[in-house]
Amino acid sequence: MILPGSLQAGNLATLGVMGGGQLGRMFVQAAQAMGYFTAVLDPDPASPAGLISHYHIQTDYLDQAGLAQLSQRCAAITTEFENVPAGALQSLGAQRCVSPSADAVRIAQDRVSEKAHFVRCGVACAPYAVIDCADALAAVDVALLPGILKTARMGYDGKGQIRVATRAQLQTAWHELGQVTCVLERLLPLKAECSVIVARGRDGVMVNLPVQRNVHRDGILAVTEVFDGVLPAAVAARAVDATRAIAEGLQYVGVLCVEFFVLDDGALVVNEIAPRPHNSGHYSLHACDLSQFDLQVRTLTGLPLLQPRQHSPAIMLNLLGDLWLARGDEPVTPPWDAVLALPGVHLNLYGKLKPLKARKMGHLTVTGATPQQARATTAQAASLLGIVPP
Repeated sequence: MILPGSLQAGNLATLGVMGGGQLGRMFVQAAQAMGYFTAVLDPDPASPAGLISHYHIQTDYLDQAGLAQLSQRCAAITTEFENVPAGALQSLGAQRCVSPSADAVRIAQDRVSEKAHFVRCGVACAPYAVIDCADALAAVDVALLPGILKTARMGYDGKGQIRVATRAQLQTAWHELGQVTCVLERLLPLKAECSVIVARGRDGVMVNLPVQRNVHRDGILAVTEVFDGVLPAAVAARAVDATRAIAEGLQYVGVLCVEFFVLDDGALVVNEIAPRPHNSGHYSLHACDLSQFDLQVRTLTGLPLLQPRQHSPAIMLNLLGDLWLARGDEPVTPPWDAVLALPGVHLNLYGKLKPLKARKMGHLTVTGATPQQARATTAQAASLLGIVPP
């Protein structure tokens, strides 16, 4: 156990994070609030987490000198995005406590391994086929069409995905994706999307945040709603049970998000996992007594895990760079003064210096005494910002 404020070699205990994006930034803020020093490894000199951390190691994720420096400085190390090379985590894990493990991250980085894990855990996923060669492409069952062709590796926020309806479109899409290993998933009649975030300690203790209902636009999370009744209780309970089974099957240590599809008939199928805190859990910073980043610090350091309690209905809106570029190529600051005049509105900007279209610049969380109140305030905020309301 690494206690807050403890001394190691004359310095306060330091926690490390691979990756300097907004998730790393919020982890750093949670760790520092508890009295830890922090170190970030990220090649970007202006990375959001690196700008506020005690130490910023500006190297590539596979740079051995940088990894050695991170290992030397830190008592324990985590990651903030799933595409950190698993080999780097393996190397760090030989010297320091690392969570999540390299093995768990490897599974999350590969859709083929990920789906095989779902099957082992007895959790249903959409019917699929692996396409890794021309013969596999030719052998695809027509029952999987229409479907979505996804690269097995390196896809996120809708990237590396193409919808296909015919064999001809499938062949064209596979060539457009570089003829890399892909997974073709059958399109299913969706009623809703949801996610569950769990935190599991090395002692096997596991806790979870409430089930989150999500809305995606253009492949990017746009809205998350979290309150009693946002999904039928039976569906929410199945999602929590499935998430816990997936984490237990991985012997996972850390914070894990599992995304699901709710079908028209009420059935639940798993979509994918993220071995880290997740965009859909950001509301927990302002609506729960323990945020997903508090849980990340606790799992990394071995501190006690308690079941988080949500104290307010919450709705989160993602804030993309498009807001700043609504009037042209020159960025214009959105009307935060008017937005922050609304009750229960919490603004979190990530410290990114340049807004780009579809780039996540921050998020807005709206809390209220009731779901109706939160929705009404969210609609006002969305109108002020010129974005589509929930």
